[in-house]
Amino acid sequence: MGSLKAVRVVIADDHPIWRSGVRNDLGDNFDIVGEAGDGDEAVAVIRETEPDLVLCDLNMPNGGGLKVATECGDMTRVVMLTVSQAERDLLDAISAGACGYLLKSTPPDELRTELWKAAQGEPVFSPSLAALVLTEFRRMSKAEAPGEALSAREREVLQHVARGHTYKEIGEELFIAEKTVENHVRNILAKLHLNRKNELMRYAIEHGIE
Repeated sequence: MGSLKAVRVVIADDHPIWRSGVRNDLGDNFDIVGEAGDGDEAVAVIRETEPDLVLCDLNMPNGGGLKVATECGDMTRVVMLTVSQAERDLLDAISAGACGYLLKSTPPDELRTELWKAAQGEPVFSPSLAALVLTEFRRMSKAEAPGEALSAREREVLQHVARGHTYKEIGEELFIAEKTVENHVRNILAKLHLNRKNELMRYAIEHGIE
């Protein structure tokens, strides 16, 4: 899990002792560039430091993790680190713009591995929750034809969006201009009657587009 440069991380949690523990657990591959104790402070720190990754508690004062994901999910990758195993909380986090949802009981080695994946653009979920959510998504989507209104190229773009890739990364992968990717995403949103780019990730997972 080596790299030429460490992942720049903001840690947001309303318990300073917990933030300190996570900071110690992350190790050399992660550079902690900021910390916050509530939703408003987290948003301000993220905008100031522009991190690669945000590790955020779901339940904090002033909007908590959902506020952070909603306001910052388009500019960085937000991973929830929480005690909540409620399916509704996970779905809300994805809908708000989070690219991952991990439990606070995750062992340090596993946490480092999952956060490294998230920093590279992969959605990450605690295994027990992923299984539960996928079961529900499949049940919800059985009666629907996934993405039937989308062209082959739009479906391809959507797959990359679902993995958390940026417009630039998608353009490089598909050998098209970043502006072209942006136009595809705009068309996909219109066809699926969605309002925000981050809602595409939830749609893709619900319909098995990976």
